[in-house]
Amino acid sequence: MAAGPPPPLEPSPLPTFAEEGFGEKFLRKTRENPLVPLGCLCTVGVLTYGLISFRKGNTRRSQLMMRARVVAQGFTFAALLGGMMATAIKSR
Repeated sequence: MAAGPPPPLEPSPLPTFAEEGFGEKFLRKTRENPLVPLGCLCTVGVLTYGLISFRKGNTRRSQLMMRARVVAQGFTFAALLGGMMATAIKSR
């Protein structure tokens, strides 16, 4: 077995990436999976409308909106999982 040169004593430098601010990261993530922010907005809208209905005393509509909020949250969660799976598959 031939002896080669010894390995370098210093580790190779790690690649550096540009710092990404909140706005740039938000826009990048929104472009990657646009259904998650849409689901979040729908959830907040339905929740707000349900709370307004509850405050006005319209319990039937308030109950309906709370059920719709659960559906909107489920859609958001499914979109989040779908985006994660798509990213994992694309990275392979």
